[in-house]
Amino acid sequence: MRVLIVEDEPGIVRMLERGLSAQGYSCLSAEDGETGLRMALEEDVDVVLLDIMLPGLDGREVLRRLRLRRPGLPVLMLTARDEVETKVGSLDAGADDYLTKPFAFEELLARIRALVRRADQPESTALRAGDLKLDLLSRRVWRAGRQVELSSREFALLEYLMRHPRQVLSRQQILSAVWDYAFDPGSNVVDVYVRYLRRKLDRPGEPSLITTVRGAGYRFDPPREEA
Repeated sequence: MRVLIVEDEPGIVRMLERGLSAQGYSCLSAEDGETGLRMALEEDVDVVLLDIMLPGLDGREVLRRLRLRRPGLPVLMLTARDEVETKVGSLDAGADDYLTKPFAFEELLARIRALVRRADQPESTALRAGDLKLDLLSRRVWRAGRQVELSSREFALLEYLMRHPRQVLSRQQILSAVWDYAFDPGSNVVDVYVRYLRRKLDRPGEPSLITTVRGAGYRFDPPREEA
């Protein structure tokens, strides 16, 4: 099992690496938020230990961006603050659990085990909305039983929209989730890919599955189930 430690205090990192390695865990580490986010998205890790106070991106911003791309990855926040507001803020931001420094290593291990048990529960490998089905394993899409060929970026955009049905999503939210800030916020790339999806998924004479909300963004409206 691989644990990613995102922490800028070398002494804490060394302590965690020694202790976790002794328990059979494989450890990766990052000392700033941007590196930690990149590793969490690109590396095959099972749980993230994420400090709140980090250079560059702070822990809450790392968590926010991580949840857009890997919503099921267990994250344990590490905080030097014991205020209720800090703990509540961490959980509201999407953390699965938190631990206040200094902490007992045995408690850390117990919390990691609990998070991993939770993550091991079976999850659906497909998203469904009416007669639209998206398979996360094979990365294929069907509309009313007919397979629709999508590029990898079109697939990622549709997946994000289907995970947020009937919710207005701004262009910046979509850019952050699907393109991970790789494009200038002023880019029209979102509009271009929404048009691609409409051409492939919409039916003549029927409302589009993706509604433009003027001045706000886009909303995914699930289709009806075929009779």
